Amino acid sequence: MRDPRSYDEDAGDASSEAEFPPLPVTTKLVFALGDHTVNLVLSAASLLYFKFLTDVADLRPAFAGAVVWIARVVDAFTDPTMGRISDLTRWKVGRRRGYFLVGALPFGLFFALMWLDVPVATQGGKFAYYASIYILVSIAMTVLSIPYMALLPEMAATYDERTSFNTYRSSAAVIGTLAAVAMKPLSDAMGGGANGWWWAGCIVSVWLVLPWFGVFKVSFERPDLAEAEPLSVRNGIRALIGHPAYRTLAGFFILARIAVDLVGAMFIFYFADWLGREGDFEITMFLFLSLVVLCLPVWLRIARRHDKRAIFIFGAAWWIVAQFFMLLGEPSWPRWTIFSIAAFAAVGYAVADLMPWSMLGDVIDEDEFITRERREGMYVGFFTFLRKLGGASAVLLIGFVLDAAGYVGGGVPREAQSEVALQTIRVLTSVAPAAFLALAILVARRYRLSRAVHQNILGELKRRGRAR
Repeated sequence: MRDPRSYDEDAGDASSEAEFPPLPVTTKLVFALGDHTVNLVLSAASLLYFKFLTDVADLRPAFAGAVVWIARVVDAFTDPTMGRISDLTRWKVGRRRGYFLVGALPFGLFFALMWLDVPVATQGGKFAYYASIYILVSIAMTVLSIPYMALLPEMAATYDERTSFNTYRSSAAVIGTLAAVAMKPLSDAMGGGANGWWWAGCIVSVWLVLPWFGVFKVSFERPDLAEAEPLSVRNGIRALIGHPAYRTLAGFFILARIAVDLVGAMFIFYFADWLGREGDFEITMFLFLSLVVLCLPVWLRIARRHDKRAIFIFGAAWWIVAQFFMLLGEPSWPRWTIFSIAAFAAVGYAVADLMPWSMLGDVIDEDEFITRERREGMYVGFFTFLRKLGGASAVLLIGFVLDAAGYVGGGVPREAQSEVALQTIRVLTSVAPAAFLALAILVARRYRLSRAVHQNILGELKRRGRAR
């Protein structure tokens, strides 16, 4: 057996890319709706829920940040477990697909209950309710999302097809973020206040359930893949840490995700409190996310000619430049300048989620080459664990920093905030994400699993007698 660390010197086995034809567009579109619903919930939690907790539920910022952090940490630790469970499941419909039917209804129900303004007077009581219901939402999401993401490298088997499949998934996920942003005007249309948020949550919850039946119908599992052997979560984590390519990928992925979640959680504060233009939040997000969707096919075309690592580094660097302009933004600037900064940032932001998930399938193939086992669930579970842990840590940081800066909740006007609180919002929205992106670039430079390397892995797996 060849040493997997010697691949960089090998020439690519291009024939392996032709083993599987591209998936039908309809399959990609319908399957992508699964991540659309997951990202809708994650985006609603990062973009709106912190503000809902402070201004509608009347929780102190530190308590609000702790709600998100505790729920996501509990959820994050269930992800690797769910990954192993799906690896070892032996249902008639396959290892993964049955979970789409199990988790859909609880997912929608618990999401609706997130937006209920509970009639509890104490901060401790409110904290207990919102933390508990967020944990239940997150667990239901884990039951769906871990098997879902584990199917991606199985359904799309080749280097470029994975990028294509993830482009559809990322586009649908961005549209999910747009749907999350639309919850605020939907809440206003339903009367605003606590009652408006409750009805908006109920309406959106119905949509969270419906797509999963379509995802179940179009998805499939390959019967010829190597099965995973029973392995404890602790030993599974040891195996992941011992895999250099995965360790590097996970490193720059979590750093980029922290940047994404910092911007996501702070954006509405930036507009409402720093700029004093809360009404521009939805407009800017719509412009920003629409351009992200338009950029994804462009990045897909570029990815067919270049390695994914190089694309990630370029996109992250582009986004850092945009964050610098975000720092310079002043309330006196014309609206079009802020819109232009958002449009500029969208170009780089588009690759922050697309590339790492596309690269994950290649790392899983290398793991199979080394271990002769197929362990997508374990890899995806820990990857999602990092995504949620990074995001939770970002929101917890925001909560404590804003609390220490003297941020005043309750939807008060900009003039009621101290200069320290306003400058803190400005820095958390611009400088902090840029710092994490810079660290992500430094880590990504060490990633060595290139297109040629991956083609050789596929060729070796094929020579072992598995159609790959």
